[in-house]
Amino acid sequence: MGREFIDLFDEWSSSYDETVSGDDQEYKEVFHKYNEILNTVVQRSGNIVLEFGVGTGNLSEKLISSGKKVIGIEPSKGMREKALARNPQLELHDGDFLSFPQVEHADTIVSTYAFHHLTDEEKDKAVGLYSQLLKKDGKIVFADTAFLHDTDKKERHEKVKNQGYLNLLKDLQTEYYTTIGVLEDIFKKHHFDVSFQKLNEYVWLMEAVKK
Repeated sequence: MGREFIDLFDEWSSSYDETVSGDDQEYKEVFHKYNEILNTVVQRSGNIVLEFGVGTGNLSEKLISSGKKVIGIEPSKGMREKALARNPQLELHDGDFLSFPQVEHADTIVSTYAFHHLTDEEKDKAVGLYSQLLKKDGKIVFADTAFLHDTDKKERHEKVKNQGYLNLLKDLQTEYYTTIGVLEDIFKKHHFDVSFQKLNEYVWLMEAVKK
């Protein structure tokens, strides 16, 4: 359920902000328009927001600055320390997409650059949990790397390999990046109307509204 990546998160916590700022050439396209992507998630969110994969608190900061109540969930101690240093007022819990404290009254569930840490089976289980948590018209707003279809995924792997971006290639091959079709089926199965918008060469906005 993504917990297998905690050591990576803890190690990455010290340099994550430099990576998302575009300093790391390998990941520059992945994080292209990073601030715009975060702002889009904020704009699509309601007033009481449950955020999974808080990381160093970049999205949390924008949500709080917009006057929203944020309950954050983050499995990495290193990331939690960074997030709380940036946002002392943030309500932040140890947890993950599938295991988290009971939350009442959230009208939006958000996450950026994290849902791919779950297998497709775990994604399905997670969205099922969120369907129970959210009331009618409640929303899930995720931004994450995904692919149009399996051919798109294979072509992207080949392109990254030819670019010599072997660290990025390893990430794309070992983490659980899925396709838009799989995601659409999962959201619809759990009674969401869902739409997708491509935000950069890798990242898609997924906006799902509970029926």
